[in-house]
Amino acid sequence: MWLEARHQRIQSLLDRLDRVTTDQVVSELGVSRETVRRDFLELEAQGVLKRVHGGAVRIVDEPSIDQRTGIRVTHKQSVARALAQRLGPDLTVFLDAGSTTTLLARELALLSHLTVITNSFDAAAALMANADSLRNNRVYFLGGDISQRLAATTGASTVAEIGRFHVDMALLSPVAVDAVYGATSFDHNEALIARAMADNAQQVVILADYSKIGGRSRESYCVADHIDLLVTNANAVDRPGYDELAGMVSEILLA
Repeated sequence: MWLEARHQRIQSLLDRLDRVTTDQVVSELGVSRETVRRDFLELEAQGVLKRVHGGAVRIVDEPSIDQRTGIRVTHKQSVARALAQRLGPDLTVFLDAGSTTTLLARELALLSHLTVITNSFDAAAALMANADSLRNNRVYFLGGDISQRLAATTGASTVAEIGRFHVDMALLSPVAVDAVYGATSFDHNEALIARAMADNAQQVVILADYSKIGGRSRESYCVADHIDLLVTNANAVDRPGYDELAGMVSEILLA
């Protein structure tokens, strides 16, 4: 059986069962355990599955932005506040779309002399809702296609517009972050936006509540040793993979 056909069959099994054993796949596909092991490794690298003892489990789609907004709010707020307290004046920053960066935008609205470039409708609205922020800061909204997944612009035109700027910091919130793949996103288009922002910034700042530490999603957009600052919760130190990640990133700020 050809490689692509095997991968499709494994994904179909996972879609139906959520979890499969190595022996199940061997029986279903009529191949060796070594072949299944290699297929699991390749599919894990693509973010399709996660290997576990004796088999593999399906990686579930990222929750919608509406669902994420109500999850771990206190932890996300503490991360956003810790970074905002660290930022100085006269900075130009990218801000991507997500529940944590929307909370960060509310904190940035309390600061002065910032230029914030974002593709997030919610972040832009949070910055513009504060009258003092409107007087003291500049908000630039990136054009492009409207995303079907969240309130943001996306697509090639958004990526091209990002390329027009070179900023001090890219403030990004991934689905997960680990030592091997760095900051990762579930959605390809969201990863393209975050990667473009990271590539056009002097510093990359990753905001990730404790639950995202040591995890991995489908597509990497910034490897760990290119992360200048990781902002997370203090209890992240107990997460599997934290020590390895701490050894890769330049600096960690615990909230």
